Amino acid sequence: MSCKEHRNKNLRRPTKGPVERKRREKTQRKRLVTLGMDEASVLKLNSKEVRTLLRRPLKVKAKAMAASAA
Repeated sequence: MSCKEHRNKNLRRPTKGPVERKRREKTQRKRLVTLGMDEASVLKLNSKEVRTLLRRPLKVKAKAMAASAA
C-alpha cells in the first residue's frame, strides 16, 4: 500500500460542480441572445447545441440578422 495518495490528497485537482455548470450554460445562452438569436429559440436548445452554435459566432449573427430581416 503506497502512502503517496494519502500524502498528496490536498493536491488533487478540484472537480467541476453542478453550480459552475449551470453558471456556464447560463452565460453561454446569454451570448447567443446578444448575437441576435430569439430568446425563446435559445431556451429550447440543449447544452450541446448551444456549444456548437458558439463555435461560429459570426455565422450565428449573420443567420439571426437574415431571419430578422425576412
